Amino acid sequence: MPHYVNSAMEAVAAIGSGEFLWSHSMAATPTVLLDALAIHARERDLRNVNILQLHLEHAEALADPALEGHLRNRCFFAGKVTRDLINQGRADYVPIFLSEIPKLFRRGEQRIDTALVQVSSPDEHGNCSLGISVEASAAACEVAGRIVAHINPNMPRTHGDGFINLKRIDYAFTQPAPLLLHESRAVSEVDRRVGEHVASLVEDGSCLQMGIGAIPDAALACLGNRKDLGVHTEMFSDGVLALLESGVVNNSRKKVVHGRVVTSFAMGSQRLYDFVNDNPEVVFLDVEYVNSPVVIARNKQVMSINSAIQVDLSGQVCADSMGHKIYSGVGGQVDFVQGAMYSEGGKSIIALPSTARGGKVSRLVAAMASGAGVVTTRAQVDYVVTEYGIAELRGRSIAERAADLVRIAHPDFREQLAREAGRRWGCAAGRDSGIPVPPKKVSFAVVP
Repeated sequence: MPHYVNSAMEAVAAIGSGEFLWSHSMAATPTVLLDALAIHARERDLRNVNILQLHLEHAEALADPALEGHLRNRCFFAGKVTRDLINQGRADYVPIFLSEIPKLFRRGEQRIDTALVQVSSPDEHGNCSLGISVEASAAACEVAGRIVAHINPNMPRTHGDGFINLKRIDYAFTQPAPLLLHESRAVSEVDRRVGEHVASLVEDGSCLQMGIGAIPDAALACLGNRKDLGVHTEMFSDGVLALLESGVVNNSRKKVVHGRVVTSFAMGSQRLYDFVNDNPEVVFLDVEYVNSPVVIARNKQVMSINSAIQVDLSGQVCADSMGHKIYSGVGGQVDFVQGAMYSEGGKSIIALPSTARGGKVSRLVAAMASGAGVVTTRAQVDYVVTEYGIAELRGRSIAERAADLVRIAHPDFREQLAREAGRRWGCAAGRDSGIPVPPKKVSFAVVP
């Protein structure tokens, strides 16, 4: 049984210098523990403590300049709190496929001394749940030398791989705390048009993977007349709920965990968290399994829907950086692109608005910005979608791809893109292909 304590400060008191910690992530970020850890590190003058993490929510305490030399963030995915720290050299970014992170832990390639997690209240058998975020935290808890748990009565009890018995927890305290919510932003006209194009590619019986945001929500809103859709995704949000409640998503044609939604974490509204609470229709599984391309490909008609910061005219996708500046992370995009590629009837889609900065810059570019990281290669992309249409890249030459991508770029940028395509690859685009290209000097530096 755990050593029960009265507060987060007491729970983290055993953490010492030089430790590698894992922090539960996404909407399950244990902010109460992290706030206490920041105080503990300063008061006890801890040195060289590394905090491994995915995307953390409301963890501003870890960005305090006073923690320099005490705590250092080691990020597999950059978020609002850690983005600036990484680009200032005050935190570390580790590019890696999401499916590979648990393997680092289980193979002993990455030591974890303490896992900090937020869990549900125990059931009558002493089983707590990692709740709305299993991701790599289940694997971290398997190998950690010590588990420190914030038992939050508001954390949903979810089905799947996230159960942790009290016998495995070393230090625990109970404190009710509100869950971290992610309210959907309004869908713009551009988002709606991109979503409509994405939805046009979804057929009856498709198995969906999608992220969070206005474009996935817009696409999902257009699928009310489809039949027998399934969901196998690393994460899902509120946009799926209407399709589940209407029966459009029934998972009846899935091969992997037939009849159920498969996910690794969820982020959204309280309504979403209420839906997954003790709901066997949704299983939260280890991300090594959920994101394995081999597992994904066992489902037929996998539809992988992801976004990007830039796509160049050859089809290369930058999704984690803006030039040399790290913005997010590799995440699970390639896991699902590969899985869709090997799925019978599968499709992978990169969906994005054609411009950024209020239309001042193009996201479709002749060449990536200097230092930009290629997350998904040009050999892996099936479709690129903007508000101006769909470019099908699979099996097409670079010249053919460039012409099609120019066609779905914003009209203000087509002439310059067509000129660059012609200069680089000798392809006929722009005026030669009948695409209207009003003359205008434009910029291609991209910042979302």
